[in-house]
Amino acid sequence: MAEIVTMPKLGFDMAEGTLVRWVIAEGEEVKKGAVLAEIETDKATVEVEANASGTLLRHLVEQGSIVPVNTPIAIIGQPGEELPLLGESKQPAQAESRAELEKEPSAAVKAAQSVTEGEDGNLPAGVRATPLARRLALESGIDIRNVRGSGPLGRIRKEDVEAYLEQQAQKPAETLTTPTPAITPQVLPLPTFPPAEEKRIPLTKLRAIIGKRMVQSTQSAPHFFVTHEVDVEALLNLRQAVNQLLPDGDKISVNDFVIRATALALRAYPNLNASIDEEKGEIIQHAAINIGVAVALESGLITVVCKNADQKSVRMISQEVRALVARAREGKVRTEDIEGSTFSISNLGMFDVAQFSAIINPPEAAILAVGSARQLPVVKENSLQIGWRMNLTISVDHRISDGAEAAQFLQHLARYLENPLHLLI
Repeated sequence: MAEIVTMPKLGFDMAEGTLVRWVIAEGEEVKKGAVLAEIETDKATVEVEANASGTLLRHLVEQGSIVPVNTPIAIIGQPGEELPLLGESKQPAQAESRAELEKEPSAAVKAAQSVTEGEDGNLPAGVRATPLARRLALESGIDIRNVRGSGPLGRIRKEDVEAYLEQQAQKPAETLTTPTPAITPQVLPLPTFPPAEEKRIPLTKLRAIIGKRMVQSTQSAPHFFVTHEVDVEALLNLRQAVNQLLPDGDKISVNDFVIRATALALRAYPNLNASIDEEKGEIIQHAAINIGVAVALESGLITVVCKNADQKSVRMISQEVRALVARAREGKVRTEDIEGSTFSISNLGMFDVAQFSAIINPPEAAILAVGSARQLPVVKENSLQIGWRMNLTISVDHRISDGAEAAQFLQHLARYLENPLHLLI
């Protein structure tokens, strides 16, 4: 019996996705779990997997189409098999051919364009372009209208802007015709700058959804913050010793130890590995400890999830998180990569940040902000010495927990990090 593949819903707030590319062509054999297509959501580019084995009988949407969630996008079955009838309410909103679209766009296409190019349906600068392409053009100081687009409907992509920049770099430099003003030794001319111009940069979908969720979090969850300073000298020494035994591609980071320590500490404080159900008036303490790790991308921030982190070794966590981050930065995250976190960690230590506070990722109860490991003057055995210290700040939803519990959790977490051999057992 033929199976219908639908546009997946990746998160409670996802309403639609863009089918960027078909990986499997019509008529090709496909195995269950194989990648059928790539879709672009508010969060990232995600691979859609086949839900059955057989032959891909038909594509129901074209590349570049914006498709509502749960809409059929493909049919998998056996060659010659009668295709299932899709009722009018289930017919996918397929994009018309390029020739038809270049004439008078249909109402569905106009609606799609209003989503991709602007809420009011207007095209910024009069061209179709991805937000990333617009930002790159703006930062490079070029007029995006001069760039030829290679995407659907001539949409300009990041690669098109990069190709245009490369072409411009190969052109001979123009000769300056304006003579350089003479500068006398006695008086230096004051620097002059062109008048500043107001710039309006369209929000990317990811940036918009981040803003929406963070506003929701700060308005609905009463945050409080607790900071604890951790002695990480033993941790840094152990990490150095372990990494000397590992190949370059398997080196363990400080964050890998922090993930493992946090997961173990949450076993003792399940109230922080929780979420709140306001409708039922209940706190849900989750059975699994799934640590969300914030990853910075060009278009914004996403969270990849290390599932059951309390049951994995530091090296397993390191390998898994490295693969998750790589897929996120390549724009090829999977559904399971970004869903199901019960507690999150945001680490800015690589940017030489001493301390910061993070906003809770709803509906979770808390998030841990990790600063840099820094050499500081400390008092040891009644004498002033140099020591390695790192600040951890937990942000907690006051509806679920309170300051005393948060402080005790940080003390428990610090014991693991200050005695790091326990993390390797």
